Amino acid sequence: MSNPILEQLSAAVIGGKSKDAKTATQQALDANIPLQEIVDNALVSAMGIVGEKFKRNEIFVPEMLIAARAMKESMGMLEPLLAKAGIVPKYTAVIGTVQGDLHDIGKNLVAMMWKGANFRVVDLGVNVTPEKFLAAAKEHNADLVGLSALLTTTMPAMKSTVALIKEANLPKTKVMIGGAPITQQFADEIGADGYSSDAGSAVDKACELIGATA
Repeated sequence: MSNPILEQLSAAVIGGKSKDAKTATQQALDANIPLQEIVDNALVSAMGIVGEKFKRNEIFVPEMLIAARAMKESMGMLEPLLAKAGIVPKYTAVIGTVQGDLHDIGKNLVAMMWKGANFRVVDLGVNVTPEKFLAAAKEHNADLVGLSALLTTTMPAMKSTVALIKEANLPKTKVMIGGAPITQQFADEIGADGYSSDAGSAVDKACELIGATA
């Protein structure tokens, strides 16, 4: 990344400095840097670095949340302009916490990381029924459905959701699961397409599942 404004924006996001991220985004717009370039060369690359740092235990959940918030500030300024220019993310992901579970920090982090990797993310929130997941996957023609659970008691709801989506036979939709009690073994048992142990790995796994490049 050779542009100093984009370097500044990237550094602001990595450092979780929302105010600086907004300033740098405005400077990039004033300098007529193409929107896609701002997204790809500053925001996507910054969140990629944040994800890597998280995987290496160099930063933890609070720092990730703050970086994601800075990225959100910048995206908030860019999204209306991107929509106006007809630039839309290539892939759509639906995400939510399964029925009976009200935890959302992990789910929010993954949603932010996916947005940072230029996915269009439809966040269904918490306590989402299998039927609601399926309806959203159909409505948005989702490439990916992400299911989160923190409680062992809600793991059966995850199983039901995966089964319902698989029964619907949506040709391109992949189902990915994650959360504290979830393992690769459980993902295999219930027929999920993928599993991620943390938000930092969630982007790599998502891209791998749908054949995209991060």
